[in-house]
Amino acid sequence: MDALWMPFTANRQFKQSPRLLEKASGMYFTTPEGRRVLDGVAGLWCVNAGHGRPKIVDAIQRQAAEMDYAPPFNMGHPKAFELAERLVKITPPGLDKVFYANSGSEAVETALKMAIAYHRVRGEGQRTRLIGRERGYHGVNFGGISVGGIVANRKMFGQLLGGVDHIRHTHDLQRNAFSKGQPAHGAELADDLERLIALHDASTIAAVIVEPVAGSTGVLIPPQGYLQRLREICDKHGILLIFDEVITGFGRLGAPFAASRFGVTPDLMTVAKGITNGSVPMGAVFARSFIHDAFMSGPPHLIEFFHGYTYSGHPLACAAGLGTLDTYAEEDLLTRGSRLEGQFEAAVHGLRELPNVIDIRNIGLVAGIELEPIAGEPGNRAFSVFLDCWEQGVMVRTTGDTVALSPPLIIEPEEIERIVDAVAKAIRRAA
Repeated sequence: MDALWMPFTANRQFKQSPRLLEKASGMYFTTPEGRRVLDGVAGLWCVNAGHGRPKIVDAIQRQAAEMDYAPPFNMGHPKAFELAERLVKITPPGLDKVFYANSGSEAVETALKMAIAYHRVRGEGQRTRLIGRERGYHGVNFGGISVGGIVANRKMFGQLLGGVDHIRHTHDLQRNAFSKGQPAHGAELADDLERLIALHDASTIAAVIVEPVAGSTGVLIPPQGYLQRLREICDKHGILLIFDEVITGFGRLGAPFAASRFGVTPDLMTVAKGITNGSVPMGAVFARSFIHDAFMSGPPHLIEFFHGYTYSGHPLACAAGLGTLDTYAEEDLLTRGSRLEGQFEAAVHGLRELPNVIDIRNIGLVAGIELEPIAGEPGNRAFSVFLDCWEQGVMVRTTGDTVALSPPLIIEPEEIERIVDAVAKAIRRAA
C-alpha cells in the first residue's frame, strides 16, 4: 500500500488496519472478505440513489461504447445539451444556464471566477472581493479554501487568495442545541455581512458564497430567516449570492435543492456529487440568465468567458447524469426525504441522552451528532465511533467530533433504525 498517498485520510492509521471496499449495490458496500456494510453516508454525500443503479450503469456502458470523449471547446455533443435542458427544469426558476465542471471544487472555482468576471464586463471591475463564511467548506482548490473557513484545510497553504473575508458561522450551541430542523435563533447573524460591507465598501465586493446547510464542518443548519436575510442584503448592495449545493443538491433535504426548500434563489449555484449519483465525476454551476447574458456581447466569433476544462460535459458524465435524473424521477427520490424526515429526526434525536452527546442537528436526510471532545484529543472520540460502526457493518462519517449521517435516499425505515442503533452502541462504548 506504500505507493498511494490517500486524500483526507489518516494514512498511517489506515494502512495499519485497512478498510477496503470491493463491491456496492443498493444500500450496501461489500468488503473483499464478503462482509456487507450498510452505507449511512451515501458514499461521500453523493450516492443519493443508492449504488449500482441499472439505468445509470447501462447509460455509462452504452456511452463508453458509442463515444468515449468529445472536445468541449468550440465543439459539442447532444447529451451535454440534453442534460442541461433536463437540469434547468428542476432548478428554482431563474437558474436556467448550466456551465459544466468535473467536481464540486471546480464548480466553486468556476462560480467565483464567473462572479468577478460578471462585474468586470458590466463596467464594475473594482468588485473583486469575495466573502465566505467561517466553518464553510467549498472544496480544496485555492479559491475554494480561500473562501472556505475550516482551519485545518487552510493553515498549511500560506496566504491563499487576497481580497477575501468571512462572515461569522451560525453554530450556536448555547441557544440552539438539539434543535429539530431550522434553529429558532440566529437570523441576525446574517447582518455580519453588513459589517464587512461597511469595512470594505459594497462597491468592492463581487459575491458572497455560503452552503445553505454546511455539511463537511458538522451539519450546521441555517437559522430561520437567515438565508432570506442574506439574500436581502446582497440585493441591497448589488452583490451576487452563491449557494454551494454540492452536498444539499438533488434531494438531500427532501427537495430538489436547498434553494427550493428554503425559498431563497441565489444568483449562482454550484452542484456536483448527486448530479451523477457519484458514478462519474461531474460538477456544474447554475447561473441566472442576466449573468450569462452580460457576457454575450462583442463580435460573435470571439470567446465570451475564458474558462473551462478538458472534461467539461464529458460524454460519460452526461450519460450518467441523464440516467441519474431518470432514476430520481421514476422513484420520486428528489422529494422522498421529506416523507422520511420525521422518522429520521425521531431516530437521531433518540441519541440525546447518551454519554457525551452535546448537540444533534437534522434536516431532510442529513444529521450531525456532536460529541464532547476528549481533553487534548480533538476528533478522537468521534473517530472511535466511526471505527466501532465500521466493525458493526455500518459506515458513518466524522468531521471533528461530529458524527455525520446522510444515507442514500432509497433508505428504508428499518435501515434508519439499524444505522442509529449502531451509532448508539458506539457512542456508549466511546464514553
